[in-house]
Amino acid sequence: MRWMKWIGLAAAITLVIACFMIWITLPSKNITVTGIDAGGTNVGKPGYFHFICTLRVWAKRANLFVAPINFAWAVCNFFIVTGCRAGECPEKHVAVYLILIASALMLGSALFADLPTKRINRQSI
Repeated sequence: MRWMKWIGLAAAITLVIACFMIWITLPSKNITVTGIDAGGTNVGKPGYFHFICTLRVWAKRANLFVAPINFAWAVCNFFIVTGCRAGECPEKHVAVYLILIASALMLGSALFADLPTKRINRQSI
């Protein structure tokens, strides 16, 4: 499972890039929404929470807590940002799906991370 950290790193880089891409457009109001700039809407700046990145051993353990929250935030953003309001449905772009896929891959790499363990000598017990 040594390759899981590389999958997690690639997913984290993809997630950061996708936060700067266009998530949705509202053609009738000429509004584009990204993870950093949601100008003209009331969804805030949904991409800022995704910028949490962890690398050390203690951070790998903390990542078991952060990765599920990151995935839940991605699912929440998917339903809130892309939902139809007042009969007006936005056009979804690739970045919204990249956020979901990258967050799911980060969750998988956090769950199956190669954490170091201590060996106990059974003869001394």
